[in-house]
Amino acid sequence: VTAILLFALKNNLIDGAIVAKSEKEKPFFPRPILATTSEEILQSAGTKYFYSPNILAITKAIEQKKNSAAFVGTPCQIRAIRKMQLAGLKKYVTPLKLLIGLACSECFIYEGLMENHIHGKLGIDPYRIKKINIKGKMLVTVDSETVAIPLAEAKQYARKSCHFCEDFSSEFADISVGGLGLEGWTFAIIRTEKGDEFFSAAEKAEAITTKDASLEQNALNLLIKLSTKKQATAKGASK
Repeated sequence: VTAILLFALKNNLIDGAIVAKSEKEKPFFPRPILATTSEEILQSAGTKYFYSPNILAITKAIEQKKNSAAFVGTPCQIRAIRKMQLAGLKKYVTPLKLLIGLACSECFIYEGLMENHIHGKLGIDPYRIKKINIKGKMLVTVDSETVAIPLAEAKQYARKSCHFCEDFSSEFADISVGGLGLEGWTFAIIRTEKGDEFFSAAEKAEAITTKDASLEQNALNLLIKLSTKKQATAKGASK
């Protein structure tokens, strides 16, 4: 995602990017921003496991009279923007040129997971955490040590509304992206002509390195598994 945004900004394909940036004063707590420089885009890099209401930053794009901003967000946010487009809310959708959707099983509540569980129960100082990752378990890297939290424990702090969402892979985005267990790679799905235009331009300029997704069968299988699981969860929650 970062590489595509940097390429697009450098080549004037976009005039900003709505992304989530973690606060220094509150480790790993994301807030929505309108990034207009390469430095701001780089500062927003990395997976965010806590919810950031990125749609709120559209107002910044309106205030700054942007007309070709990229938007990076979760499946529910991408869907909301598509609904705004269908509803003809031009004021809010005109600034947006590219929608990049993030694969998402659920987002966590910061106060519950970070403050109450990781800090309060496990005694881990958030300022000492180097990285948070999910691979079968939630892995919290502190200095040189990694603490594993069972997903069942972490999921207690998932946002309740996530249980009703059936979209894992951001099906309404121009480009959908996700880790899917890949080391050093990001799985990308090109869903629209606009997405193909941006992705192909970045690929042609060698701003990104690509390989055929069919070479990563495990990632494909995981994509199908997680998508199916989320649909089943949403169906059960809505009964």
